[in-house]
Amino acid sequence: WWRRPGRFLCQQPVATPAALTSIAADGHRLVGTDAAPILILGATGTLGRAFARICDKRNLAYRLLSRQDMDIADADSVERALAGYKPWAVVNTCGYVRVDDAEHEMERCQRENTHGAAILAAACARHGIHLTTFSSDLVFDGRNERPYVESDTPNPLNVYGRSKLEAERAVLANHPGALVVRTSSFFGPWDQHNFVTLALDALERGDPFVAASDLTISPTYVPDLVHACLDLAVDREAGIWHLANKGELTWAELALKAAERAGVDASRLEARSIAYPAARPA
Repeated sequence: WWRRPGRFLCQQPVATPAALTSIAADGHRLVGTDAAPILILGATGTLGRAFARICDKRNLAYRLLSRQDMDIADADSVERALAGYKPWAVVNTCGYVRVDDAEHEMERCQRENTHGAAILAAACARHGIHLTTFSSDLVFDGRNERPYVESDTPNPLNVYGRSKLEAERAVLANHPGALVVRTSSFFGPWDQHNFVTLALDALERGDPFVAASDLTISPTYVPDLVHACLDLAVDREAGIWHLANKGELTWAELALKAAERAGVDASRLEARSIAYPAARPA
């Protein structure tokens, strides 16, 4: 059964007293519905909402929390939430994500990405809770002529990348059982602000759309990423993992491919070099 593709889908509750969520013999009454949840941090973000949606689909008990429910950079807030919800796992999708703004908001970026992740990891370790948290391909400088693997030496080029690298090290020092996922530029079907949606909307309207022709990424589909992370969390995997979909494209090539698949005229797509405030790996 462990080789089944859907082995981590809890479609039918198991009718045993020992199961976290089980049904009575007549099949009509749920017992044990106070199953320990997964705490998903980042209620307003693309990834946090996607985790909640897919936990619903997989019948995994969860709670989706905002910063008001748990501020990961506040140790007391973290302790209160862990004590109140008693989760078996925490998925941290929150943090500072504006790569260019981080260049002049270093303190805030550090607080949200590094300091908060370290506090959260230490608390999860004390309570024996599995932690999944996210890092970035921006911990690398892009000078490799091949795809990066987990054992490659990081060398971030910008403030955001440095905050993520420091977070990785702090998380694993405080909680060796934590799962740290490095991923690349993700897009999905439920977010109106991701690159693919913005590109298609602009091109459909006949507006020009500018995309970088000199930056190569591994475009990553959010549902695939979330399913993989949940599978790894169920297995209590730990350490640094690189998770991305196959292949590599420039941002301009991604916009063109999306337009072709959607049957949208891409004649207003402008592929060119873009000077970003924060340095990017090629």
